[in-house]
Amino acid sequence: MAESDPVELAQAARKYWSAEGYTAGGVIREVDYATQSGGLDPSLAGIKIVDTDTHITEAPDLFTSRAPAALKAKMPYVRLDADGVERWYIGDRNCGTLGGNVIRADNNKLLGRLAFPTLEEAHPGGHLVPERLRAMDDMGIYAQICFQNSGITQAGTLMSLGDPEVALTIIKVYNDASAEIQAQSGQRMFNMAHLPFWNQREMELEARRCIDMGLKGFVLPDTPERVGVPSFNYDYWTGFLELCDATGTPLNFHLNSAVDPNTLTWEGFGFEQTLSVVATMFSIGNAATLGNWMVSGRLDRHPNLKIGLIESGMGWVPFAVEALEHQFQEMLPSKRDVLKKQPWDYFRDHFMCTFWFEKVAPKLLLETIGVDNVMFETDFPHPTSLYPGVQAHLVDVLGGYDYAIKKKVLQDNASRFYNLGL
Repeated sequence: MAESDPVELAQAARKYWSAEGYTAGGVIREVDYATQSGGLDPSLAGIKIVDTDTHITEAPDLFTSRAPAALKAKMPYVRLDADGVERWYIGDRNCGTLGGNVIRADNNKLLGRLAFPTLEEAHPGGHLVPERLRAMDDMGIYAQICFQNSGITQAGTLMSLGDPEVALTIIKVYNDASAEIQAQSGQRMFNMAHLPFWNQREMELEARRCIDMGLKGFVLPDTPERVGVPSFNYDYWTGFLELCDATGTPLNFHLNSAVDPNTLTWEGFGFEQTLSVVATMFSIGNAATLGNWMVSGRLDRHPNLKIGLIESGMGWVPFAVEALEHQFQEMLPSKRDVLKKQPWDYFRDHFMCTFWFEKVAPKLLLETIGVDNVMFETDFPHPTSLYPGVQAHLVDVLGGYDYAIKKKVLQDNASRFYNLGL
């Protein structure tokens, strides 16, 4: 494994959520919750909607309550800092905030910021299972695919600790808690597992353990070489990818493209201006993720591999795939014997994309992209989440399609991709 600077890794982890996103300011959008919480729209009756991108805030005692006694003092814990913001700490090391939750406890929504500074101010459904299930019922959502909220399980944080036992314990505790959430929710909330991917052997062992526990997928960085781990181009990953191929366990690249959009904004912008551009470019940057896998040859070596481009949007997909089709013809003559398919075939055989706020793409491009390759999400309770008005949006953007297509996009595709059995 290539060497990485522990200081740089720790700094990157702390930037997971910018401190500016928790400063005073922002605007509260008043939500008429009584008219926005009527459950499933009658036109979608019988469909178990799967929301494929949501976030669960890690409980403040998640790690200290589950770790072996000998390691409790080394586990992450939450501290209220002098600026009124709750943050994760390991010892005296600041590991960043608790993540994003812009839905207030009274169901109103905060605009222009990343979250309320404390859990108490935010919607309890952001971190408590019973309250989340009630919110899901109100939104007409049957099941949710869930991802972490803070950066406390980021490789940059854990690798910089210099304590492999502690790092591995944190990952295992997180995955154990994810299995508990899945059970507590009655198989309606499915947290994606994390892996100690900086250690090849431990990664493969933990992946097998997670699959055996019934967890439904893994979340990974698209460019692990940024933290000193070999890229997916190398055999370091082959055993793990063979396991996922054989078991049908999907990989999720959650807004984690090979492009860093923070380098693309103009100098001198305020927080809200920067965030608006960065959020958009993160989605479009998934074109690089898509291209990396398509040109790698990995999809021919692992013909059943499933890859989710999560919180990605869908409107950019036809351009990106069409561009790759052109580049396959123009730039890859030396790979004719390695790459057995064309980009549209790779996309339809291996990839899923998701939409939430979009109107043009689900109305006009769904059949071009492929009705079998699109899933729905809300990103609850993050900034830019589709909240409120989930059902009204779905009726608008999918109203022109027949019931069978609606059911595919809202239920069947996600059920097949994540092996939910719906």
